[in-house]
Amino acid sequence: MSSLLNLHSLEKRFGDRVLFRIETLTLDRGKAYVLTGSNGSGKSTLLKILGGLERARVEQAFFLGHAVRFFPYPREMRRSVVYVHQHPVMFDTSIEANIGYGLAARGFTKGEIRERVEEAMRWAGLIGVRNLPPRTLSGGEKQRVALARAKVVEPKLLLLDEPTANLDTAAREQVMQLLPQLTSMGTSVVIACHDRELIRLSDALRLDLREGRLCAHAEDAE
Repeated sequence: MSSLLNLHSLEKRFGDRVLFRIETLTLDRGKAYVLTGSNGSGKSTLLKILGGLERARVEQAFFLGHAVRFFPYPREMRRSVVYVHQHPVMFDTSIEANIGYGLAARGFTKGEIRERVEEAMRWAGLIGVRNLPPRTLSGGEKQRVALARAKVVEPKLLLLDEPTANLDTAAREQVMQLLPQLTSMGTSVVIACHDRELIRLSDALRLDLREGRLCAHAEDAE
């Protein structure tokens, strides 16, 4: 399995306080990672750094084998990395427009957008709610819209912040069924969570952020 992203000597500070210092972080292509840690350990912050939404000191960075600077955020990563917030923002337009937003921003034609959005809606099980105002969707439906919105732009790296938090059992299971399908399409996925079922996803590597250090585990450690 080839490497997608390699970071060396990644450090995040808030003033004099060091939140974490990570010697090496390697993400392989088409691999799932579950990022765990206590509240305040920096899970969300690390995802935002990887997505270019937070600044940090990075001594060396390689994306698809090429050396890049991490600030300003590399142009070659901006189109390839997608961050999904725990509470996805829904534009007050339509579900189709929400899913197709990234495609429109990338200059796809209306025909291409329509075709990709339709496929993504079927993939995410959203056909039955397509005519509802986005503001009326449930938490689980909004998460599936956010996943569909990410999928259509075919990211190389998808960053998910607590995607199943505050969802009921049925909604949680629907979201969880979609996640392995993303890696099977070649997307690398990093999921920050406390959800024990997500932590035990098959073929996912656990990354535990604890006391400012990042440790990898082949399987969940009790």
